[in-house]
Amino acid sequence: MTIQKFSNLDRVKIVSSLQNTSFDLVVIGGGITGAGILLDAASRGLKVALIEKEDFASGTSSKSTKLIHGGLRYLKQFDFWLVKEVGTERSVVHKLAPHLVIPEKMLLPLVENGSYGKWLTSIGLKIYDILAQVEGDDQRRMLEKKEALEKEPLLPSSILKGAGYYAEYRTDDARLTLENIKTALQFDATAINYTQVKDFVYEDGQVKGVHVTDMISHKGYTINTKYVINATGPWVDDLREVNQSKKGGSLHLTKGVHLVFPHEKLPVKQSVYFDVPDGRMIFAIPRGKITYVGTTDTNYTEDKNDVYANITDALYLIEAVNHMFPKIHLQLEDILSSWAGLRPLIHEEGKSPSELSRKDEIFVSQSGLVSIAGGKLTGYRKMAERTVDKITKMIDDDYGIKTKKCHTDDIPLCGGPWKNFAEVQTYINSVYNKIKDDGFAEYDAWYLVTTYGKQTETILALYNSLTEQKAYERMAIAEFRFSVDYECIENPVDFFVRRTGRLYFDIESIKPLIPVILKEYQQAFQADTAKVEVYRNTLNQLIRKHSEIRE
Repeated sequence: MTIQKFSNLDRVKIVSSLQNTSFDLVVIGGGITGAGILLDAASRGLKVALIEKEDFASGTSSKSTKLIHGGLRYLKQFDFWLVKEVGTERSVVHKLAPHLVIPEKMLLPLVENGSYGKWLTSIGLKIYDILAQVEGDDQRRMLEKKEALEKEPLLPSSILKGAGYYAEYRTDDARLTLENIKTALQFDATAINYTQVKDFVYEDGQVKGVHVTDMISHKGYTINTKYVINATGPWVDDLREVNQSKKGGSLHLTKGVHLVFPHEKLPVKQSVYFDVPDGRMIFAIPRGKITYVGTTDTNYTEDKNDVYANITDALYLIEAVNHMFPKIHLQLEDILSSWAGLRPLIHEEGKSPSELSRKDEIFVSQSGLVSIAGGKLTGYRKMAERTVDKITKMIDDDYGIKTKKCHTDDIPLCGGPWKNFAEVQTYINSVYNKIKDDGFAEYDAWYLVTTYGKQTETILALYNSLTEQKAYERMAIAEFRFSVDYECIENPVDFFVRRTGRLYFDIESIKPLIPVILKEYQQAFQADTAKVEVYRNTLNQLIRKHSEIRE
């Protein structure tokens, strides 16, 4: 497996290529939707570039529930089409990146006066299995009360009637986004972060490019292209306004909050999808050292660039957990970290946030700007296929050129390929055997492989070339150097938040590593002392912001 260089140390060269190439397609937005479109279009033979105003996956695509799941709750809304599509997609995405999209058994407790009765749950899960084409051990099972308590002793025995037991997949959304982008580079795509669209280029009233500002050099330049896709998630309508085409459907933003606790404070044995007294459903998901809980679903009209969990959000989730798990007594001070993201849903008059459809929708303006909004993380590949199909039809109509059909269901993502998940587990054991003598735990091997897949080999080679620091520091340095050379980080925040997920899943590891990583950053990017201090303060502020709940 060869890994392609993808570094902001080559930024001048990347910018020059963007300025001097005539593209078939420019994708605005470096979240999972834009990343999926980039890979789909590039793998069909189009010349494609992706631009992102901040870091890749810095918006919604690093702040989801981090599940590739079939949307069981959409059966209650009779949204069979959505359940069928995203349910089927789960196994496809797992096949493409089994190190990153990991099988996760889900327990659905059935309680007195709960949202789901036993008979309806059994029928619902059966329909779910059929629609999602679930086979073998992953097919649903109905558990009696005794079995359910064996699976999860923390459940409320006094009101528990049984449980549904079924399969979903857990992921790291930011890593999934990045690996799609890196895989697209193998098909001659171009991608850059920290580059903001300021306006569109028009020829005869049609969009034929974008005027952008490099947020690092603060210089402006133009990228020329036949077509432009606006895949900016919560910012879709902002760009439609720049294009003067915000007509018809519009976005309805809702906020989803997740809280992170030490696993020992909420020691669930597997993921649980449970009732909240107000009728909503919430996940509790164990992941390595932590358990995270979410999500909320509330209307949002404030600053899209500063979304955070507040006291109301936190108390709602804590009360929900304490209600379902009576032996657990979580408090605000137990929160290790948190994240909050925005869902860019399509507005429907009179519907509450939870009632709004998660379907995606494509808007095409009179000037030819194609905008994609709505949708779910799980369905990103099909959303990309539909959007690129729209572009290839326009190419055929405008230029008489036929383009390949979508085949991203057969393109393994960076970090693979793998035969199956069993091979991933064998590889985790192999990595553990290589590092255990240096004091690393099984968790560290699991973390490396479920973050980087087979790219772990490159990181271990970098690690073995270092001798001066403590083992844990050497490994972090190796990860940082890998991120600089192959994952296009621009600063230490990109590394700690989106490349490694430490801000959410291992926040306590950050402070001891800040001096080590800042030294590496200074050397790699030739940063002056003032800039290093800016990032020292930024990282400390981020730790406070995510671990201390605001009013």
